[in-house]
Amino acid sequence: MKVSVVCGLAIALGLTAMPALAHHSFAAEYDSAKPITLTGTVTKVEWMNPHARFYIDVKDDDGKVTNWEFELGSPNGLMRLGWTRNSLKDGDTVTVSGSLAKDGSKLANARQIKLADGRKVFAGSASETGEAKAGQ
Repeated sequence: MKVSVVCGLAIALGLTAMPALAHHSFAAEYDSAKPITLTGTVTKVEWMNPHARFYIDVKDDDGKVTNWEFELGSPNGLMRLGWTRNSLKDGDTVTVSGSLAKDGSKLANARQIKLADGRKVFAGSASETGEAKAGQ
């Protein structure tokens, strides 16, 4: 009986540590010296820990469409900034500023998003400095 309780506790402890193992620092994945600003149409929103993410289709000057992924802060942090699950919706046109991924992929850490209604909101990302408030 003691062995099964110890094994159960060990498994539970291991499962709770998994999200921490997947987490990363801003500097490990993104380059603050490579800012980017893109405007596009939201195609997908993932509201999950440890970071919410969203994707936009961006059309270049030649009409070619590329899908970009943007990392936000945690859902809890975003809610403290005034976000809801419905702040970004598929089909919304947004302008996003942030920092490019170091690996050259179509991935960036979002810093600020201009929403479809014209409001500018902070993304709750690790690259922000100072106090961030929704609606600025």
